[in-house]
Amino acid sequence: MKVDNLFHEETLSGRISASPSMLLHEEILKPQFDYELKHLLPYYIQIEEVMTVEYERLGLISKESMVEIVNLLNQITKENITADPKSNMSDICFAIEQYVESRLEHPVPNWHVDRSRNDVQATAQLMFARENVLTIMEEITVLIEEVMTLSNEHLSVPMPGYTHYQSAQIITVGFYFTAVSEVLQKSLNRMMKIYDEMNKCPLGSGAMSGMELKWNRAEMASKLGFQDSSHALVSVASKEWMLQIAAECSNVATAISRFVTDLITWGSSEYKFFVLPDEMSGISSAMPQKKNYPILERIRGRSVHVNSYYFDMLNAQRNTPFTNLVETAKEGGSNFYPMITCMKSVFKLYTAVIKEVEFNKEHMYEMCANDYFGGFSLANILTLQCSIPYRQSQIISGKYIVAMNEQNRKPIEVDLSFLNDLCEKYGYKSSLTEDQLIEIFSVTESLSRKRTQGSTNPAEIKKLIDQQKAILREQKEQIADLIRK
Repeated sequence: MKVDNLFHEETLSGRISASPSMLLHEEILKPQFDYELKHLLPYYIQIEEVMTVEYERLGLISKESMVEIVNLLNQITKENITADPKSNMSDICFAIEQYVESRLEHPVPNWHVDRSRNDVQATAQLMFARENVLTIMEEITVLIEEVMTLSNEHLSVPMPGYTHYQSAQIITVGFYFTAVSEVLQKSLNRMMKIYDEMNKCPLGSGAMSGMELKWNRAEMASKLGFQDSSHALVSVASKEWMLQIAAECSNVATAISRFVTDLITWGSSEYKFFVLPDEMSGISSAMPQKKNYPILERIRGRSVHVNSYYFDMLNAQRNTPFTNLVETAKEGGSNFYPMITCMKSVFKLYTAVIKEVEFNKEHMYEMCANDYFGGFSLANILTLQCSIPYRQSQIISGKYIVAMNEQNRKPIEVDLSFLNDLCEKYGYKSSLTEDQLIEIFSVTESLSRKRTQGSTNPAEIKKLIDQQKAILREQKEQIADLIRK
């Protein structure tokens, strides 16, 4: 016969004689129950199944009972269990237990012996986090691929580079975005390491000090997709994995905010380096001539929420004793999923921008050609070819550029005689030719003059993209392995 009315408020605990108040139910327990019902229920069911099979292995329940319990567990849905302060104390673990036991053909006394909700909850939380980390890694991968495509298509497209908000040296679009992909790949590497570190199963840790039955923790961990199990107290008390995920999300969100800040500057009417399609643009209600890019502002604004979520989790754990306060951990992690959701949105929006952006190549080339970006090269060659001490070369180069600007001459409109006079004024003789001086201020030559690894030289950028592609292939294989496990 069915076992009915097994759960009553007085049977849930011999210590507590009353069910939770409506205040606790409405403000704390039900919201937590609903969150876990929405996000953690599949993991709770998997955990219960693994533990039920383990009961049968330990000889505590029959195979028939094990099969019956597993079948009942698989019947549980978001619709057929609810938070009830009287029957299950508005706790999802009690609700699952109640659902199964109230439907058993015969009582199974040993089911749920020697166990705690602490390690079960910790395991479910970790399984949920693990899946979300995989999703984040996939989003980063998609973004990196789009950035690499953009870099490859703009290997030799020159653009002004800025230091201290001042035009400084000529770079290329490809050079800039290989820097973006390198930052993202480092973040992806760190996220994979976090996943590897966190992939240790808490199940079998009990409340904090382990279990009394000889549970096979390694086998249970394997069945739940974990690599290993860990120290009992660390398993249930430490939420370091949450901080590590949040910290890395905060780091990469900050980096994306900086990248987007560059785009906000470059998309302004003063620069006009690129355009986004109209469907990704905004208008001004007062100034009809304007085309705005609010998506960039939204990305930058949204990224700061990730930082806030990280500090929220960090501060929630700061004064929590390590001997485990489960409810503090729950409250402290309440913004974990909102953070993940926000981070994924930042990735999706920035990926869309990278995919659709169109750089104004001719305009950027003209800006490079009309500014004196060759001052550094001029100082170098005055020292290397003419043996002028470098600091003096810097002074001569600077004075030459100031004079040319005052005469409204373009960089390519060189004045070799004036440069020679400057050198003589400082007691040196220049052996530069006019062709050399023209080459110094040439846009394309300024790129090829860079010879160091990782420089803006298009040949070096091509090598870097090839290296990054090889690294990404390895990273994608590693992520695929994690998903298969």
